Amino acid sequence: MAAQKDVLYLVFLALAVRTVRLQLTSGDDQGWAFIWDYNGRAEQVYYDTMVARWNYNTNLTLENSRKQDEANFIEAHFDRQAAQIASSFDWQNFNNATLKRLFRKITLLGTAVNHIEQAREAREYNNLLTEMRLIYSTGKVCEYHNPTSCLVLKPDLSDCLADSRDYDRLRFCWEGLRDAVGRQLKDKYPRFVELSNDAVRQGVPYWEDTGAYWRSWYETADFQEQLENLYNQLTPLYNNLHAYVRKKLRATYGQDKISATGPIPAHLLGNMWSQSWANIYKLVEPYPGKTSINVTAKMLSDGWTVDRMFRTSGDFLKAMGLIEMPQNFWDNSMFVKPADREVVCHASAWDFYNAHDVRIMMCSNVSMENLITIHHEMGHIEYYLQYKHHPVPFRRGANPGFHEAVGDLLALSVATPTHLQGIGLLDTVEDDNESDINFLMSMALDKIAFLPFGYLMDQWRWAVFNGSITPATYNQEWWKLRTRYQGIVPPVPRNHDKDFDPGCKYHIAANNPYIRYFVSSVLQFQFHQALCQTSGHTGPLHKCDISAGTQAHRAAAGQKLARMLQMGASQPWPDAMEVITGQRTMSAQPIVEYFQPLITWLETQNVGETLGWDESWTPTYDCEAADGFTCADGSGCVRPGDRCDGVTDCADMSDELNCSIDEQQAWDFIWDYNAKAERVYYDSVVAAWNYNTDLTQENSQKQVRLGMAPPVAHCGISRLPVLCLRGSPSLAPVEGLCLECPKQVLNLKDPT
Repeated sequence: MAAQKDVLYLVFLALAVRTVRLQLTSGDDQGWAFIWDYNGRAEQVYYDTMVARWNYNTNLTLENSRKQDEANFIEAHFDRQAAQIASSFDWQNFNNATLKRLFRKITLLGTAVNHIEQAREAREYNNLLTEMRLIYSTGKVCEYHNPTSCLVLKPDLSDCLADSRDYDRLRFCWEGLRDAVGRQLKDKYPRFVELSNDAVRQGVPYWEDTGAYWRSWYETADFQEQLENLYNQLTPLYNNLHAYVRKKLRATYGQDKISATGPIPAHLLGNMWSQSWANIYKLVEPYPGKTSINVTAKMLSDGWTVDRMFRTSGDFLKAMGLIEMPQNFWDNSMFVKPADREVVCHASAWDFYNAHDVRIMMCSNVSMENLITIHHEMGHIEYYLQYKHHPVPFRRGANPGFHEAVGDLLALSVATPTHLQGIGLLDTVEDDNESDINFLMSMALDKIAFLPFGYLMDQWRWAVFNGSITPATYNQEWWKLRTRYQGIVPPVPRNHDKDFDPGCKYHIAANNPYIRYFVSSVLQFQFHQALCQTSGHTGPLHKCDISAGTQAHRAAAGQKLARMLQMGASQPWPDAMEVITGQRTMSAQPIVEYFQPLITWLETQNVGETLGWDESWTPTYDCEAADGFTCADGSGCVRPGDRCDGVTDCADMSDELNCSIDEQQAWDFIWDYNAKAERVYYDSVVAAWNYNTDLTQENSQKQVRLGMAPPVAHCGISRLPVLCLRGSPSLAPVEGLCLECPKQVLNLKDPT
């Protein structure tokens, strides 16, 4: 590490000397000399960082985590030094607009980079981010009555939400992830927010908070107002879809579980975050019996493989005359989950900044959902390849939403019945109104159902960053937004002192901005409409496949798309949009046009239904069925790991509990102990590692404190508890162990 710091110092010393030799003038020639010097160095630094990140994400070991942190530190140092040198130029007075834009992007410092002068805070930031990602990626949910059987998010819990129709089983899977992941992140996230805000406030220019910095990427003064206007235009469509789906779910689960006028319990919509409802299509299908466009069964029966899905996506790009995937893409990507190690399974596309190394990381299996996701990720890769000729600061989308929109643009064509027939996954295409409505419903369950979630995620996070939502109200405000915008409610009571449900979404744990996905939801239909016209399509927009038609039409559409992609971030995003659409503003009109037949149909189906929902409604909850117990004073339900409202210690209610001991209760104790022991020992080992790799007094004190103090310090209880199992005098008390109140078992006594 020290050697790398020395090398980095010498690199920038040479760069600074060159800058001084050029006398720090405002001339464009000197500016270009700096840019090309910077660019060569940036490519190498960013490549090294991406390799370290890739190695960690595809093999979650402590050693790879250390190497990733080291690479992140070097990259942050590089970015800060480059920004400082670039700022010494009078770049605002350059004559060349492109050169000015390059300097502007180099001088805009981002989160963590500004902390480089406070190395301790920079390391803390990176360590927290790594730990949050790790908790998300490795969280497991164990069966209450079979604790040796544990489920991971992908595929187990995701499949549970997608496939099960058992109300209580769905609740278990939904709640389990939030207990396993969200609660572990709750105490970490406030400090992470503090560090992130401190970082951006030290930059030039100054940002009020991280949310303001993120919004600056869109280079639009009224960005939030534009988003609100777009969302308001699309709300009637969402409300009609919501009312129809609620009616169908009420018929499936019963009126005692689904209100005719209330929000929908979040675990019934086929997705862990209720962001896509595509998996409940069969429950809400408008015209059962028509040919299904969910071709997963056909793919499996025909022997499709993951590799074939990726090759099929490559064929789509080739048909459009776009850049084909280089060989090292096929050699280096991770398409399926390895059996021998822990990895991050969240699908992602990677650019290694050397103009030829691009990869996808994904835990794929054969399904239509994954076929669509693969086309989306391949859209990112195509974008990388199209703008690879630019200097590093321009190697990104015109705005963050553009990158997502390009991937979704491809998926809009791939999902059409005619395209699925063309690749052998549909035998026949029924061309009638009922089939059209079925197809549009399947698309709406994905595209329209997503809109409020895509909008609210960063509404919550921006409010967290600006302080209007405080740590004490993180979870309450999260559910207020989800109920207000999505019309959903949690299926079980939330303990806002312990629960941190936002942390169960990857983009929160990994600190990835999310509003780009809402922007993409609008842009993709604008792009689709424009390219459909270029490709010679006639007829309804929802039937367009831009890869169909004559070779000349496909080539024309591909060339128009390529021209926009090749711009990267070299121009403001309205310029890039104008290339492909002829427009300079975002518009909801193409979405409305695409779904118009379904809109008309839904309005007819919803006669007599309530559009919207009573935000005060909550579902009934059978506490004992959920392995909890009801407080003797009637104050609430104690779930595994919870306490009654207002009770600060198990001893306060021990006399009112039936404390019989049996084997299952012993297992409850073991698994409660095990979960906490893992966290305690992890913190202790981390403290020891930090001290041995950074011999400071502070790290020494932390190591001593975690190594010597009883783990009760991690539990939020002010006194040292002793665990007594009533009725089992042969069991000695266990000191220093902080357990929650499991069902009918514990009596904690004050040893003083």
